[in-house]
Amino acid sequence: MIMKPILAITMGDPAGIGPEIVVRALSHKETYEKCRPIVTGDAAVMEEAVKLLGFDFKINAVDKVSDARFEYGTIDVFDLHCVDMSTFKFGEVQPQCGNAAFVSIKKAIELAMANEVDGTVTAPLNKEALNLAGHHYDGHTELYATFTNTKKYAMMLADENIRVIHVSTHVPLRKACDLVKKARIIEVSELISDACKQFGIENPHIGIAGLNPHSSENGMFGFEEAEEIIPAIEELKSRGFNVDGPVPPDSIFAKAKCGKYDGCVAMYHDQGHIPLKVCAFNWNKETGKMESANGVNITLGLPIIRVSVDHGTAFDVAGKGLASDDAMVLSIDYATRMAKYRLGVKE
Repeated sequence: MIMKPILAITMGDPAGIGPEIVVRALSHKETYEKCRPIVTGDAAVMEEAVKLLGFDFKINAVDKVSDARFEYGTIDVFDLHCVDMSTFKFGEVQPQCGNAAFVSIKKAIELAMANEVDGTVTAPLNKEALNLAGHHYDGHTELYATFTNTKKYAMMLADENIRVIHVSTHVPLRKACDLVKKARIIEVSELISDACKQFGIENPHIGIAGLNPHSSENGMFGFEEAEEIIPAIEELKSRGFNVDGPVPPDSIFAKAKCGKYDGCVAMYHDQGHIPLKVCAFNWNKETGKMESANGVNITLGLPIIRVSVDHGTAFDVAGKGLASDDAMVLSIDYATRMAKYRLGVKE
């Protein structure tokens, strides 16, 4: 029998769609066929999500992983008793919910660092609620970096076809151009290549985007390609990495979508985010609201596995039973594959 990794799944901000997308994802028998999930959060909140969706599932509240059953039809919850249900409301920014999201994440990290679980998957949190609760972080990535004492890390976005890592993320565009440096390009290229191997891809083919239009057309539209990007690519090739570039930014993701590249290196936030979200997000043209998302966010460079849905708390639909679990299902799949690779488990 193939060993199934244990995954800690955070409930996210309980006022958002996190609890219900977790329950939906755990309603699929296939989830339990590939991994052993345990939710970190509040058992009462998860019970409410089960009722909301009309599932006949039991909640097994535990205070240690060894008490989890890992059986389909029973949702194991590492119960942190972190939400006062008498004052709880869906769809509102609440300090107690920001704190609940925080302690759920912290517990998942602690379990992974102690090797009690093999990976973590995170449901969305609300940054305003997080800060109102006194936890001043920009988001999940910074929380994970802090509690794992990680200095060098990067965000990778992925759907079923495209995987992209960024040289820089949350900085002004003017500054992003200054951050296109050979050393950083090499660093993130190594990270995404290693990540692709964890997904079961041998000798991953990585496309490295240019920064300027048409990758500068031999210096006509900028100098970053010649001074930073090409030297990085040459060094990577000399070390045996299977990389191409600089690939014109307006075509690299179309090539990745059709399978030419296993992963892409984007030079800044929107260069990588826009194509991924065009491909992975579905919008209602009448309301202008997102109906479903099938993208994930993976933090690379950590000593533990962290995969997250690439969408927010969706307070406007929380508590209505309308949220799609597509991204959560994909997150669990990615985390499972990474955990099996690290555990040396072969299919």
